[in-house]
Amino acid sequence: MKKIFHVFLLLFIVLANSTLKAQSGSGGSYQDTAFVQEYSVINSRGLSDLSIQSLASNRAGNVQVLENMKLLRPEGGQFQVWGTLAPDRSYLPMADKKVKAIDSYQGEMIYLDDQSVFSNAWAGSLFLKHELPAAHRFEGGRQFDFLISDGKRLQYVGPSIEKPLILSVPQEVLDIRYDSTQDKFWVLSEEKVYQFDPGSRELQEELSARGLSSLAYFLPQNQLVLGSDSGYFIYDIQSKTQSPLLTKIPWADILVVESWEDELWFGTGKGAFAILPDGEIKYYYLERWLPGEEVYDIAFGLEEIYLLTNEGLATIHRKEMTLGEKAEYFDEYTRKNHLRNGFNARLELTEPGNIATGRLEDSDNDGLWTSMYLAAQGFNYAVTQDPGALSQIRQSLLAMERLFTINPVPGFPSRSFERTGYIEKLADPERWQHSPDPEWDWKSTTSSDEAIGHMFVYGVLAELVEDEWVKSKSIELMDTLMSHILEHDMYLYDFDGRPTQWGKWNPEYVNNFPIQVGDRKLNSSNIISMLQTAYHFTGKEKYKEKAFELMENEGYLENLMRPMKIIGEAGAESDSYSQMLSEAWNHSDDEMYFLGYWGLYRYTFDAGLQAKFKQAILDHWEVERPEKDPLWNIITAIVQPEEFDLEESIWFLQKHPLDLINWDVKNSHRKDIQNLEANFRRQSISEVLPPSETKIARHNANRFNLDGNGGGKSSFSPGDIWLLPYWMGRYLGVIH
Repeated sequence: MKKIFHVFLLLFIVLANSTLKAQSGSGGSYQDTAFVQEYSVINSRGLSDLSIQSLASNRAGNVQVLENMKLLRPEGGQFQVWGTLAPDRSYLPMADKKVKAIDSYQGEMIYLDDQSVFSNAWAGSLFLKHELPAAHRFEGGRQFDFLISDGKRLQYVGPSIEKPLILSVPQEVLDIRYDSTQDKFWVLSEEKVYQFDPGSRELQEELSARGLSSLAYFLPQNQLVLGSDSGYFIYDIQSKTQSPLLTKIPWADILVVESWEDELWFGTGKGAFAILPDGEIKYYYLERWLPGEEVYDIAFGLEEIYLLTNEGLATIHRKEMTLGEKAEYFDEYTRKNHLRNGFNARLELTEPGNIATGRLEDSDNDGLWTSMYLAAQGFNYAVTQDPGALSQIRQSLLAMERLFTINPVPGFPSRSFERTGYIEKLADPERWQHSPDPEWDWKSTTSSDEAIGHMFVYGVLAELVEDEWVKSKSIELMDTLMSHILEHDMYLYDFDGRPTQWGKWNPEYVNNFPIQVGDRKLNSSNIISMLQTAYHFTGKEKYKEKAFELMENEGYLENLMRPMKIIGEAGAESDSYSQMLSEAWNHSDDEMYFLGYWGLYRYTFDAGLQAKFKQAILDHWEVERPEKDPLWNIITAIVQPEEFDLEESIWFLQKHPLDLINWDVKNSHRKDIQNLEANFRRQSISEVLPPSETKIARHNANRFNLDGNGGGKSSFSPGDIWLLPYWMGRYLGVIH
């Protein structure tokens, strides 16, 4: 009864899924077509006395919530701006009604109070008296006939029913559903399901089970779906057979079941989930999707799903968009909310979830995150020639240049900079130094991940952006950085005249690690990429000579070619530093490797080396494939366009939420995931979850982390997370 059918949307979902599979195998290219993007609008208010008939919607898009016989309606909620639930005063007489249950019938809202079933639709003509003062369950049939219950008795009422019919029920009635195929009502108790026939007016027991909680009639298969406190099962009406109890679902304590076309929706004590026609389970839990954990009722609009929780109402919106349209949204969103002095920055939120209260935050890696965003804009401009992209490239490239000029150390890139007088309020105040310019301070101790980010983006801009200033400035900055490293014996030297902790590519440092410690392979791979990039664009022999010296005399070629299967924990005989660096797989290292692969493969010195580098890159990619990271996959497309997991990349880009707020996320309790034993890579489950269900993460995070405690206190930028793989894919022609 709680359905406003929307056939075309469902057909579109199925078609979109099949189209994606047809168009995007392991390699090849993806023709951008519309998909369904979901996002949630929250209206928060602590609620009590909720049931499976505390929520209703109508075809006009109105929604009502029933709490303690009072009607509420959503007020003020927008995407990323939480609203409230306020008293609904639309109809003055409703305030005096003792409403016990609400529902939707033929696209309109209907009510059950202590005297009648009634509605304000149909000019108020629906008004059916009943004789169950404590009635709190009801369901409509085919011709404005209703079966109502007070938990112990049933009464069948309708316009043409002259003699009231009241039946006793052996067990408390928990739910009633109408079956349009058989023209019968199904009545649920905790251990029984009964069938009520409006023709014969008889009540018959149909089946029994324990711990039942809710019921839905599933029209496409002519089945009943029965929720319980330990899972759900399917009852086939025609054959009178039932499935085993199905428990491989996110949470088994089911409070409510609803069907919407070919989808099944479940509300539980820990969020809601939907089972789609292809078997995919979509999980909605905690504040990205819901204001509360317990989902008591579910209703549907034309394109929306309403989920009623103990802490308010969530409206799940479904919007058709292409990846191109999603990119337009993220481009605008990044420029509006996440640029600090040209840097791609995170927002710290004073009020959880409220973007308007955000403060742009400095970080250790302003140069790295900006390099990734700036590269995205470089690919964007190479594809579209968009003047807005070029303008942003110039702004952010100026920020990257100033990282060098804001400090007194020639050729040394700062981590970040900020106006003077705020060091004590910034991240890591001990790293901040005063600039020669009295208006500014700068952040020291720059690391190798910053350096590889710089060289990656300077190569992208110098090669792809047809703008004289951008090209020349990019080449100038890569030359400046690499000259500093060569002049300081393959180290980054800080203001104190000493190497930074991580800015070290000298053989004495690199080759001191045992071969299983990742830094030996990583630093070798990165520095060869950086030297190749510098040589490719400057033509200076010193870079080529140093690269071959390191590869031929210092073992850097052997280091970078070492298979990933060797990388692991250092032995007990190793020094404590090596043991610390190899406790587990470092996903930040993955990011450094793959950003470096752009220059390692694209700007290689000769075909023989390129073949070797291809081998090393593919060896690494094979290890990373379970994460379905689109950036690693699409970078691999440079090396192996015939196979790079394009379908998985599109999956990530489509499934990534529009909301990048760092909410709390929990998945470790789920019953539909296969947990793995503890391992070096820290892969917790057999199959990675979609990004819509996990915490917001940059590419240097472990995508198998199941839980996160962000508290809604920050918002990440899509500039590096989403826009870089998308625009790189566009440039490489694997996304059209």
